[in-house]
Amino acid sequence: MATLDLNAISKSFGTAKVLHNISLAIEDKEFVVFVGPSGCGKSTLLRIIAGLEEATSGEIIIEGKDVSKAHPVDRGISMVFQSYALYPHLTVFENIAFPLRVQKISGSELNDRVGRAAEILQLTDKLQLKPGQLSGGQRQRVAIGRSIVRNPKVFLFDEPLSNLDAALRGDMRVELSQLHRQLDATMVYVTHDQVEAMTMADRIVVLNAGRVEQFGSPMELYHHPATKFVASFIGQPNMNFIPAEVTSVRDGLSVLLEGGHKMTLPVNTSTVHVGDRVEVGIRPENVALGESGLDVNVRVLERLGGVSITHGTVGDGTRFSASLPGDVPIIEGRNIILSINPQDCHVFDAQGDVLRRQSAPELVS
Repeated sequence: MATLDLNAISKSFGTAKVLHNISLAIEDKEFVVFVGPSGCGKSTLLRIIAGLEEATSGEIIIEGKDVSKAHPVDRGISMVFQSYALYPHLTVFENIAFPLRVQKISGSELNDRVGRAAEILQLTDKLQLKPGQLSGGQRQRVAIGRSIVRNPKVFLFDEPLSNLDAALRGDMRVELSQLHRQLDATMVYVTHDQVEAMTMADRIVVLNAGRVEQFGSPMELYHHPATKFVASFIGQPNMNFIPAEVTSVRDGLSVLLEGGHKMTLPVNTSTVHVGDRVEVGIRPENVALGESGLDVNVRVLERLGGVSITHGTVGDGTRFSASLPGDVPIIEGRNIILSINPQDCHVFDAQGDVLRRQSAPELVS
């Protein structure tokens, strides 16, 4: 069982603490993605798992064994870096075979392992080429092949697609997901791209300033974000946040949104009071043109074919985006009315924590 447990991992560089008491339990054969903005600590955490950085405190348990002090080659892991780090003078075959030669593996076992990795990655007809003769995607596959031949317990990926163009990144996302199913392996993947996280992960770890904001499945994070940070980071286009004042806490949370729109929202009101300031989160895809609702001034309209994205403002200038049908009759510079279902809204308190939903639905007032 290639499980990976992180127990209270902390890391400091001098007086700067970059990871704060992180504990995670990653299951066997799970694809887990660490996601967050630059500087959140995701790559540092991956390097600690790999043994390339030493944790200031905490334990790393792989397959039930404490490897916190073990050398990287003794941890049963293999890492794919952002740069391909291929040897330009060696063939694809020799690049993939390199870690096996370091381990003194040769003969039929070496040929079999390289051949299997090449077949999985569709590189069989490229084995005699040099890296300079390959595309970016093919070179990244060679780097992955070099990891596969080691038969690791855990695969680690540090932003492996960031050097590729947008179209190739999309293709490689599909290939990596297929690879995970083929290898049936435990994988930990670091990225700043929430699209990569949402499309590939079994579960996502959202990191912010060295702390875990939330750990859950992609759709759990999408539908039930625990904090404003998670809500803003997961979803494309980003969630809208409208300042509001609490006007009643009876039978749900009644609020007056910036711009004058009133709503009653199905959330727990035990931690808020009349007069408190909150923010109402609304995803762009959860609105529709209507006769009553939120009054939005459209500044920019992006026609993308099957969908149109409006960028506008409400009230005194709060930004608001909407994802609407591609042929929606909207003109830039004019106002539109957007209807909103309270069940689709999220409410965040002054600390950025979500107010828990009630089970019973409420209606727009």
